[in-house]
Amino acid sequence: MSPSTRFSALLALAALLSTVTAQDPSLSTFPPTPLASKHFSYPTGIPYKVDTDQGLIRGFQHGYNLCNSTTENQQSLCQTSFLNSIDDFCLWAPDPVNATVADQEGEMVAWCTKPGRGTRLIPGGALQGVQFMRTPDYVQVVGFIDQTQINIATGDWGGELDPHGADLRGNPMGGIMFSNAWSNGNANSYKQVIEWHNFMGGNAFCLKACDPAGPNAANFCQHIYDRIGCAYNAPNNAQNGTFEACLGDNQDFPGVYTDAAGAVQTYTQPPEALGAISTMPYQPKVPASSSCTPYQSAQLYSLIATVSGNVPVATPTSTASGASVAPSGASKGTASSSKTGSGAAPSTTGNSASTIAASSIVGLVGVVFSAIFFS
Repeated sequence: MSPSTRFSALLALAALLSTVTAQDPSLSTFPPTPLASKHFSYPTGIPYKVDTDQGLIRGFQHGYNLCNSTTENQQSLCQTSFLNSIDDFCLWAPDPVNATVADQEGEMVAWCTKPGRGTRLIPGGALQGVQFMRTPDYVQVVGFIDQTQINIATGDWGGELDPHGADLRGNPMGGIMFSNAWSNGNANSYKQVIEWHNFMGGNAFCLKACDPAGPNAANFCQHIYDRIGCAYNAPNNAQNGTFEACLGDNQDFPGVYTDAAGAVQTYTQPPEALGAISTMPYQPKVPASSSCTPYQSAQLYSLIATVSGNVPVATPTSTASGASVAPSGASKGTASSSKTGSGAAPSTTGNSASTIAASSIVGLVGVVFSAIFFS
């Protein structure tokens, strides 16, 4: 959210919670230390829970961060995540079956492509196309997934996860991330990723982790454009059915573009109270890529090939206010009440390849109402 939108939303939240705070005036919104300012070393410096704050409006951290072989199962509540390579990454997804991202963002858990992290494992066959990109300032993984196998409801266009949130506790609360991408080839040396964002929904995803030593980590991993999805936050040429790892140039900072007159502009995301985002003033530029190495899914994810997914049940009625609207030209499915807006939906190109590109979501998955904590 933009600062002005965030301020207005906080005022609205204060009114909505007036009865709660009247009953318990001791409840606060902000923690003494924001999640993004909590730094840890892996694997020896991880506490059982990162978020131990008491008396805050959103309650307590759902899972835990000290994860090992005793926590590794399909009911794990591990909230320590990784982004290392095309065959070694985790996505944030719900704990309960058939849930919406909007309802579960604060409680998401890690689902990974490799055992040994103490997390849940992404079921075999769920990943249907993945592109990993290494650039000078970040690493990024974008792809297509059967989201029902990681507990996201059919038809849910999802939303954004990041280490901030309006109350600075992050989404998920206590969720932390590590990577060996900047360890000079030492696969056993990890750095904590301070700035990252992860869009989930529409049977697609994008996850970007920005170099913690880079001067523009917060700009490349912006968290204020939660309603315009992967196409604008992580522009790419990922294709359904293709698995590849590439080198790439940096993208433009999300929200920054050059207009027809050659002037550099910064996009301002409108308040959700104004309704769905139906048009955008620019189309994002997909960065150049090179040295792409193709893979077969079986060679990348053999360690999770036998992992089974959950069987989805009837989609529950969301308890959030308002309802998401499916993108133009897409079947509406079971649209969720989204607290963050659009996720990452594939589009169809002229050659029938599904691509997460400029026309993929364009923020058309709007919301009528949004809880401010999920920004």
